[in-house]
Amino acid sequence: MKKYLFLFTFLLSFCFANEFKVASYNVQNLFDLKYDKTEYKQYIPNTKSNWNKNTYNTKIKNLAKVLKDLDANIIALQEIESIQVLKDLKKQLPRYKYTSLFKYKNGAVGLGFLSDIKILHNKKISVKFNNKIFRPIMETTFYYENIKFKIFNNHWPSKKAQESYRIKYAYTLLNRIKELPKDYDYIILGDLNSNYDEKQTLYLNKNLDDSLNITGINDILNTINEDNTFINKTSIKTEEKRAHYNLWLELAYQERFSYKYRGRNTTPDNMLLPYSLFDGKKISYVNGSFKVFKPNYLYKNNKINNWKVKRGVHQNKGYSDHLPIIASFNVNAYENEAQNVTSIKDLYKVNNINKPLIIKDAVVIYKNDKSAIIKQKNNRAIFVYNAKNLKEFYKYDLKIFSIESFHGLKEIKSLAIINEKNKLDNIDEYYLNNTKDLNNIKFQNEIIKELKVTYKKRYAYFNKNKISIYFKNKELIPKDNTKLLLKKAHIGYFRQKPQLVIYKKSDFEILN
Repeated sequence: MKKYLFLFTFLLSFCFANEFKVASYNVQNLFDLKYDKTEYKQYIPNTKSNWNKNTYNTKIKNLAKVLKDLDANIIALQEIESIQVLKDLKKQLPRYKYTSLFKYKNGAVGLGFLSDIKILHNKKISVKFNNKIFRPIMETTFYYENIKFKIFNNHWPSKKAQESYRIKYAYTLLNRIKELPKDYDYIILGDLNSNYDEKQTLYLNKNLDDSLNITGINDILNTINEDNTFINKTSIKTEEKRAHYNLWLELAYQERFSYKYRGRNTTPDNMLLPYSLFDGKKISYVNGSFKVFKPNYLYKNNKINNWKVKRGVHQNKGYSDHLPIIASFNVNAYENEAQNVTSIKDLYKVNNINKPLIIKDAVVIYKNDKSAIIKQKNNRAIFVYNAKNLKEFYKYDLKIFSIESFHGLKEIKSLAIINEKNKLDNIDEYYLNNTKDLNNIKFQNEIIKELKVTYKKRYAYFNKNKISIYFKNKELIPKDNTKLLLKKAHIGYFRQKPQLVIYKKSDFEILN
């Protein structure tokens, strides 16, 4: 028995021997204790700010715990002041034989690597401005299982600077990537100070948008298609340009965050992959392996346990204001996993589609111009972004090619009709009739009928409850305290909260 157990253990370890993990972590201003005159004020050593040997050692010890528990083979770090800092981390993490660091001479912090995979060489890609000093881009070449690959470690300007600054970083990086063979394996990662869906939100901040809503991460690094949908694992294979797939799309919408800005989820830390990591050659991404590392000591009660500085004084506790992100890769041929998702309910568990999915007996319960809501009997409903060929009240078998979350709203982006079935005379059973808790996310994309509400300041009030309400046509917005009969309302989801969506005038009636 022991003989077979040993053999099984050996084979299991062999199967995973070629898998390795890559992480990225902004460690929040990790300065050493040498005064270089480039430090931020509160990190000048041995002053009233309390940045001294004691607080420094605490932060090194705390971060070493995170990195040990993270258990990655390669760790890209941002906001590192010096090679001394990496050496002190390495003392507590002896597995990492290789270290490297780049920063500008007059810059406060730079970028670095800890790795147990061999580093062949490093290259500094400079991105400079006349009036400000930020960080270079760090290009590092690794050697694993006789294969060379690169990681581009980034820390782009924060949003104190306008988008044009981040666009310059993106252009510089893309121009370097274009010099590589198309099948070269590389990873873009780091703190890009850009959300994975930056193009969807940039226009909301006029102080940042100095580029006519062009973004570095989405438009320049090509993480979106021409129709502004995200590059996915299917479309990246047909793209002629240097497109990139953002691993945030692997996670459910509510799980997409590595940083909190005023309590809201944001994704400044990113990991972007080219087609070469999905071509079945050399190195490949391990599907579904991307995650945010957030044990209880780092993240609890919706708060990140950052390094504590109160009124400019270090409190000698905490970790970082960012959470680490991590993904797995291997040197085995990439295989598309067979997927047998056959219900809309199961689509809510899917964040990416590697092979087309078949949905049977989906009924169009609502249609508005090119969009629609489809639902299966005794199942869930889902929004279809491009549904121009679907007809209201008809039943279909559909092939689903692409699915995304738009500001949290789950939606089908691309589909084809396999079979158009019969038209239903009565679909009342497909509509939602439970009005007790419309704010529950499980009701997302349902259609509610015949709901009497009172409109006031963008909210609909009913039965001692309220929910945000949005009129697609602003001319339809009623006056406050108007009583309405919502004949048909879509339960949408926008920027982390549910809302009722009214698409057209025929969807409601004014009662007073």
